[in-house]
Amino acid sequence: MPDDENQNELAALRARVAALEGEAAARPAPRHRGRSFLAAVLIVIGCLLVPLGIVAAWTSDIVGDTDRYVSTVAPLASDADVQAAVANRVTGAVMEHIDLEDLLEGVAPEQRPLLAKALGKLGGSLESAVSSFVHDKAQDVVASDAFETVWTDANRAVHTSVVRALTGSGDGAVQIKNDTVTVDLAPVIDRVKERLVDSGLTVAGKIPEIHTDFTVVKSDDIGKVKTGFRLLQVMGLWLPVLAVLLVVAGVLLSTHRRRTVIASAIGVAVAALVLGIALTVFRTVYLNALPDTVSQPAAGSVYDALIHFLRTTVRMVVTLGLVVALAAWLTGPSRPAVVTRRMWNSGIDATRTAADRAGLRTGPVGPFVRRHRTWITWILVALAVLVYVLWDHPTAWVVVGLALALLFAFAVVGFLGARPADADEEASVRT
Repeated sequence: MPDDENQNELAALRARVAALEGEAAARPAPRHRGRSFLAAVLIVIGCLLVPLGIVAAWTSDIVGDTDRYVSTVAPLASDADVQAAVANRVTGAVMEHIDLEDLLEGVAPEQRPLLAKALGKLGGSLESAVSSFVHDKAQDVVASDAFETVWTDANRAVHTSVVRALTGSGDGAVQIKNDTVTVDLAPVIDRVKERLVDSGLTVAGKIPEIHTDFTVVKSDDIGKVKTGFRLLQVMGLWLPVLAVLLVVAGVLLSTHRRRTVIASAIGVAVAALVLGIALTVFRTVYLNALPDTVSQPAAGSVYDALIHFLRTTVRMVVTLGLVVALAAWLTGPSRPAVVTRRMWNSGIDATRTAADRAGLRTGPVGPFVRRHRTWITWILVALAVLVYVLWDHPTAWVVVGLALALLFAFAVVGFLGARPADADEEASVRT
């Protein structure tokens, strides 16, 4: 009995010591608390800089790169809403310079009322008939391949003027007047005049050179936009790099790095998602604030084209954050993660067993992979990161593709590094 009592007391003492050790381990030291707080601050600041970093990259890439800008706005030449808005604007400008009396110069006075009545049936009046005719020719011009060429060449030529307009310096075909960014449609009007003359409306040849504006962007806060553009232009690509460095520094300072990686990746994804939602909300606010003289469908098409890169980057960052968080979770000690890894390894082992029974052998490759499996794994991860960094404007699909390619590479390494089935059988026989 005394022995039993001593054993019970010893067991209770061990349990008490274990409980105290657990409490001590769970209670972070003051130094660790300071590191954790600093890590959290760095990660929060980094996440807050993510949206600004994405916008800074867009400013540097789209507005600062002529080829990128032209490839962004080139599809607008085929947009039906933009074509309709340009045709309407050109028609109005041409009709302001057409003298309807000149149309009847070659007609006998007694026949003019009859001709006016006949033409009036086309649109309710002579003016509406001519306007409809001019609009048809304008629509033909903006729907032609020639307009796409004019649009692309014009945007390439005026890209410098776009930058000047946003920075508030210099003049050009794109200007800021009364808080409005406008494009001169004179080249398009010249082509419409040629079409009208070729179609028999010779009076169009008397129309002087017309300079009319097509509104690209209108905002009451264009001055603030210019100030913000200058700031983002100065920061350029350093802002997204700074955001990444702050998040990485926070992870390295943390005491529980795997959990910190998961939280940081989700935080980055959420920050990018907030920017995406803000872009959508601002689109509605911006269009509702436009005056009636501006075509909302065309303005919406221009807005969507200009921020296409922004939206693509937002989707990419959100996808990248979720992929990194999922990868960190799958390598963790949680029961679902352990079960997932076991299922993965069981599938690879089953495939290797089937291959061995079919007579397939890895030769000296198998032992080499087993010896250096850790190094091979990290090399594959480094290669995936390198491809992502060097990829020109990666998208969400690029991130998903790289993740799937990396998983496939891990499966191949696992297959090659798995022990052959006959080796396991020999080991079981020996034991």
